[in-house]
Amino acid sequence: MNSPADMEGAPETFKSADASKMHKNWQGKKFVIQVSAADCTGCTLCTRVCPTNSLTMPPAAEALEPETNNWNFFEKLPDPDRTLVNPGQVKDQQFLRPLFEFSGACAGCGETPYIKALTQLLGNRLVVANATGCSSIYGGNLPTTPWTHDADGRGPAWANSLFEDNAQFGLGFRVSLDKKQEYALELLEAAADKIGTGLVEAIKSNPQKTEADVAAARETVAAIKAACGDTPELAALKAQANYLVSKSVWILGGDGWAYDIGYGGLDHILASGRNVKVLVMDTEVYSNTGGQCSKATPRSAVAKFATRGKDQVKKDIGYMAMTYGNIYVASIAMGSNDEHALKTLAEAEAYDGPALVIAYSHCINHGINMAQGLDRQKDAVDCGRWLLYNFNPDNIKQGKNPLTIKSKAPKMPVRDALIGVDGKGGENRFKMLAKTNKANFEKMLALEEQDIARRWRLYQALAAIDYSAEAAPEA
Repeated sequence: MNSPADMEGAPETFKSADASKMHKNWQGKKFVIQVSAADCTGCTLCTRVCPTNSLTMPPAAEALEPETNNWNFFEKLPDPDRTLVNPGQVKDQQFLRPLFEFSGACAGCGETPYIKALTQLLGNRLVVANATGCSSIYGGNLPTTPWTHDADGRGPAWANSLFEDNAQFGLGFRVSLDKKQEYALELLEAAADKIGTGLVEAIKSNPQKTEADVAAARETVAAIKAACGDTPELAALKAQANYLVSKSVWILGGDGWAYDIGYGGLDHILASGRNVKVLVMDTEVYSNTGGQCSKATPRSAVAKFATRGKDQVKKDIGYMAMTYGNIYVASIAMGSNDEHALKTLAEAEAYDGPALVIAYSHCINHGINMAQGLDRQKDAVDCGRWLLYNFNPDNIKQGKNPLTIKSKAPKMPVRDALIGVDGKGGENRFKMLAKTNKANFEKMLALEEQDIARRWRLYQALAAIDYSAEAAPEA
């Protein structure tokens, strides 16, 4: 989103579009989507997801030189004002610089789009505790890292912990940041007579919920630090003032961590009631260590330690979390509904308490053409194997049911989603069992169909409960 003046000196091959057609605030602005040809993995997902077919995949030899020149110019363009966009909407999100890029993950990875979207949503306020696994490998493939910074040199804070304690590791971030903010507020209130009560009230009355709120908080903090000057008795406040701007703590990991090895810690921190957010990138298998079966692996899928197909139902970690009643829980799949995925991340962030977002992530271990990964996500939702829903406890205070199911009733045969039709679609992890042990596959398929039907009825029943009597009483 740039002005005509910003576009001066652009290469002849540099393309842009009129941004005013997308938003009334962007009159006279230009909109650009620019790809770094030197870093493109050739997964083709961008061309498949583009609704207007505006992106193409020309031969690398033709694209490398002109697109590299375009990229170098693009890198010099100023970032758009975050207060003018809504990061929870797809069309607005595309205007924001990702602070996660060129990860080195498998071409077409199903996990990385969620992380990229999270950085666009939160910018440099994001603090990440990352469990060991794929996301820790492509997230910390030193000496380089895909976690980057904005034009001001600020970016997300990221650290990796182990499988078994990453949830507690992230909770430690939250407790530490809360304590530092509490201390900074104490120092601020004690200095009110020296720096002015207006600055104190400006921070205390700012909810810091929107981008405009955060921008205002940063301006207030800058004014507080300026008012402190070099006065010795205000040195502690000046040093701690940055903590007056709220940070967002997200705990990231895969299903091997969340469903299995780290589940005890995950359950503990969700039950703590603290304002921590969890993003589980569910590949339904231990991806990083070679494709072993996890409790997230669906029935009939072939994986290491389940070579004859897993014979147990998939663990419903979302349903388990909902039983606490005060945890925001959601299940998303970007390939099925990208708008829902982004709005869910924004809603989870806005919720004042613990949140668990489970994101379907297609994986090379599924035995699929990764260029069709988003199609396989859609199939999983269409057959009912993966539900899209939001459980927001805030709704109860308004007398509304906290559970909203976003996906439609299953409309695709489970068999077609698992093994495809006429040689198209499907996933090798299911096809393998169908070919090597057809009788067992048919048995598993029947059980999987029962699982899906039973779960759909359960969630429909939960979403139909009347909560009107539980509305918060008027003050």
